[in-house]
Amino acid sequence: MSLVALHRRGGEAIYSQIARLLKEEIESFLKPGACLPSENDFAERFGVNRHTVRHAIDELIQAGILERRHGKGTFVLDTPTDYALSRGTRFTETIESMGKTASTRILRKLIVPARGGVAARLRLQENDPVIWLESLRMADAHPVCVTSHFLPQKFFSDELAKYIGGSLHNCLSTHYGLALRRTESLVSATLPQGDDASVLGMPRNQPVLKVKSVNVREQDGIALEYALTRFRADRIHLRVSL
Repeated sequence: MSLVALHRRGGEAIYSQIARLLKEEIESFLKPGACLPSENDFAERFGVNRHTVRHAIDELIQAGILERRHGKGTFVLDTPTDYALSRGTRFTETIESMGKTASTRILRKLIVPARGGVAARLRLQENDPVIWLESLRMADAHPVCVTSHFLPQKFFSDELAKYIGGSLHNCLSTHYGLALRRTESLVSATLPQGDDASVLGMPRNQPVLKVKSVNVREQDGIALEYALTRFRADRIHLRVSL
């Protein structure tokens, strides 16, 4: 990166000038996944203190251009993925169709009582047992979304023992003979809750796109899955297909 003089008596703040210059250089010279020099290196280069550099980098993080990875450094983000929501959308198939590697990490699998919205969307009685499956989905090893799946236990005598990762719906089709289709998706923006920010590797003050979906059995319309997905808003553009 070339050395550039800053205008210290102009109307634009120093940190804003640095953020603008870094943005231009990132777009011209760096690829997604590239690691930036340290804040100390930038401070020396621009002749400013580290706090000013951190302020500039924070601006680019807020803009979705960079991300900090604890203990590793600051990295250039990829452009957001255009993710289509339709009746047959499946994360693994969608990501792999883009030439990326999809992977899943199961965070928890528990039997819990159905309450409130979970019971209502699955058409269950309050406290009926459901399988609560929490999974982290990644594209090229980068966290994209975390999903809470709720499925009525009465349809799975083995408590979904056959599901060990990958596409949940492929597993349901292959091992349980269940073909599902999406009947509704409710999309909203919110700040990450609980441990979502930590799991997704993102700041707590950046929004996630929350998608509530109901999937029913193809043959008779019985609700078999309620899914609550939280996407990193800086990595995903949701495109709704009608």
